[in-house]
Amino acid sequence: MKPNTDHLKAPESKPAHAAHASHDHHAHMAADFRNRFWISLALTLPILVLSPMLQTLVGLREAIRFPGDIYVLFGLSSAVFWYGGWPFLKGFFEELKSRQPGMMTLVAVAITTAYLYSSAVVFGLTGKMFFWELATLVDIMLLGHWIEMKSVMGASKALEELAKLMPSDAHKLMPDGSMKDVPLGELAVDDKVLIKPGEKIPADGVIFEGESSVNEAMLTGESTPVTKKTGGKVIGGSINGEGSLTIEVKGTGKDSFLSQVIDLVKQAQESKSKTQNLADTAALWLTIVALGGGAFTLLAWLVFMGKDFAFAIERAVTVMVIACPHALGLAVPLVVAVSTALAAKNGLLIRNRGAFEGARKLQAIIFDKTGTLTEGRFGVTDTLVFSQDIDEDTLRKYAAAVDANSEHPIARGIAAASEQKLPVENFKSIPGKGAEGRVDGKEVKVVSPGYLQEQNIGMTDQRVEPLQAQGKTVVFILVDGQLKGAMALADIVRPEAKQAIDALKALNIRCMMLTGDNKATAKWVSDQIGLDEYFAEVLPQDKAAKVKEVQSRGVLVAMTGDGVNDAPALAQADVGIAIGAGSDVAVETADVILVRSNPLDVVAIVQLSRATYRKMIQNLVWATGYNVVAIPLAAGALYAWGMLLTPALGAVLMSASTVIVAINARLLKIKH
Repeated sequence: MKPNTDHLKAPESKPAHAAHASHDHHAHMAADFRNRFWISLALTLPILVLSPMLQTLVGLREAIRFPGDIYVLFGLSSAVFWYGGWPFLKGFFEELKSRQPGMMTLVAVAITTAYLYSSAVVFGLTGKMFFWELATLVDIMLLGHWIEMKSVMGASKALEELAKLMPSDAHKLMPDGSMKDVPLGELAVDDKVLIKPGEKIPADGVIFEGESSVNEAMLTGESTPVTKKTGGKVIGGSINGEGSLTIEVKGTGKDSFLSQVIDLVKQAQESKSKTQNLADTAALWLTIVALGGGAFTLLAWLVFMGKDFAFAIERAVTVMVIACPHALGLAVPLVVAVSTALAAKNGLLIRNRGAFEGARKLQAIIFDKTGTLTEGRFGVTDTLVFSQDIDEDTLRKYAAAVDANSEHPIARGIAAASEQKLPVENFKSIPGKGAEGRVDGKEVKVVSPGYLQEQNIGMTDQRVEPLQAQGKTVVFILVDGQLKGAMALADIVRPEAKQAIDALKALNIRCMMLTGDNKATAKWVSDQIGLDEYFAEVLPQDKAAKVKEVQSRGVLVAMTGDGVNDAPALAQADVGIAIGAGSDVAVETADVILVRSNPLDVVAIVQLSRATYRKMIQNLVWATGYNVVAIPLAAGALYAWGMLLTPALGAVLMSASTVIVAINARLLKIKH
């Protein structure tokens, strides 16, 4: 049961106009409570002046009275009851209709009881009027809802900000070569669009022409601008840097990355939290206790304590007001909304709310190696110099120059080993063995161990064998026919991988790795980053079985992979985390999608899950604990010591409880 939480719903998946409509709806509700509060407050001032009890209290009873004042008081109070109290009366009937009595039921019963009894006194019943208590109670309830609404609206603000990222139009390049500014809705796949320096990119696409740096911070959480060249992908909503780009549109509307992000976040915010079931049950029982407690309080003071009806009804009304389960009803949904929006802002997309909350209990995380812990590309890890007449830097330059013309993954790794690019002449490929060319007037060959054996070239340096034992690929460099050195290459370990593993271990989580590579390579990567365990030579179809094997040890397991060939393993794990999804966020088997290819985001998910759960528990403890203390006070438990709570003060405490829960939820943060 989520009393009065319509405003928690996130924007629809159609980014611009749906999020705008949602914002308008929220703003309208907040404005309605605000208007009702100010008008009711203005009417309350003369009600206070005309109330006999307050007149007597300040000693101005006779000075203020005039003929018919009691009917003016009745008229003003009726206006406050019907106008100011209407949201609660309406909510009462809606709760009855859905058979889920809650906060609105309690408030409506309280103000209706006070109004009807006071009206009866005006027209002849012996007793005292509660019009000033009624008016102040309505005022405070409206104020509490207005403040709470403003606080809750902030929970979805990240989504509204995402929706605002898209520009209103685009510079479309027409077939005749001219340029025309068109609304985004008119863009279609394969259209070509010009993006000028500093402009927002209007759609997902591939760069057709140009080079620039692009700021994707609002979409991926990555603050450093990303260099983009011809053939590179760009995301709609990101901001172009210093260069002009021409892109070919590949994703618009609901197919765009931004739209998918908003849709995923919306689904997560609306999905049921497991902890919410506890809150729902508690709120339902609290409503029953409050209504029953109000009735019992009324009878107890009338029958057992011998008090008059006016005193007894005031106690009953206060019990029902102070016991409103509003804070309890919002304790979990608010945290859900805040945590999901916060995650999205940091490039963490939650698809399965239950699995995300379960991440706080993870005992082991299994990482896929290639593309997750490593960059998925070869890079030079070691350079060995065999001769004193050449240095390491020169050796790298020679090898990089020769391999600059090759498309082989190992050759590309060698080419990237030197920033200085020397020209190469007479380049030739040596099929299956390497490449050669003339660099700086010298004949340079970059070849495999097989070439050395074939040419009977001896290699006695003892540093090579340990590198090969680590599973690294070793190539040799010959200059003018002389063996001058060697370079070892391996899949480059991400610089953040060791940090992530260290952080997870600090959280008492075992870290493991799955890879199809040989044991030597797996051991090298494992030693580099400090894994607890690794599984080598695992075929893609066997990954899920390995996850199941770890689960059979009785531990809660997360699988982290690229979301493509790891899909069965992601589905098998207790929590499936797709990493490095980039602009393709539609990973159906993952519970959590990490937009950036950064293993540290796995740590962020675990930390956010734990922080979210702590906030939920804090809110639940506050909301239930508050009622445990407040209800007996409202019933008059300390009356013998001269302490009584008025309905208005009860409303203040109830509203304060709700606002505290809302503020506590908003304080949720991701540790960095």
